[in-house]
Amino acid sequence: MIPAILIGYAVGSLPIGYLVAQRAGGVDLRRVGSGNVGAANVYRTAGLSKAIAVMIADVAKGAAAVLIAGGGSNAVAAGVAAVVGHIYPVWLQFRGGKGVATAGGVFAVLTPIPTIAAAAAFALVVARTRFVSLGSIVATIVLPIVEWMTPGRRAVDIGATIVAALVLFRHRGNAVRLLSRTERAIGT
Repeated sequence: MIPAILIGYAVGSLPIGYLVAQRAGGVDLRRVGSGNVGAANVYRTAGLSKAIAVMIADVAKGAAAVLIAGGGSNAVAAGVAAVVGHIYPVWLQFRGGKGVATAGGVFAVLTPIPTIAAAAAFALVVARTRFVSLGSIVATIVLPIVEWMTPGRRAVDIGATIVAALVLFRHRGNAVRLLSRTERAIGT
């Protein structure tokens, strides 16, 4: 299990958003916008096409970590470690993204039906409110709830719960801004 965790963390910690923004215009995402190195901040600082590329790459690294680890508990451990690596990458002094896209890749491989439900919730919320953060929070809550209701491995249920707790913790500032009506919507 330790090799799977180490591989998952290494793959997840690749700072794709940071590298794309640096290459696109020398932008250090940690010092602009939200300070986050994920796709939403890339969108605000480097544009839509770069943000889409980052989102796809972040999903891919989550999926890759699970696939490299093989099956069973090793895959779950590698997936959780990939999300931890994305959120706390050693390469960026442990200041990474919020883990939503990477978690999407992890759970798309581990448990597709709950992931589709979470993605649908994300899309619906963002389409109605224009708040990516609110969509992320809702999707993060939906995934483990649907996962626990779906017959399958207990390890995936636990992994989904751990990842949801991490992602929600990373969104605590967004939650405060949403409640105080100071959160930025898409296009603002």
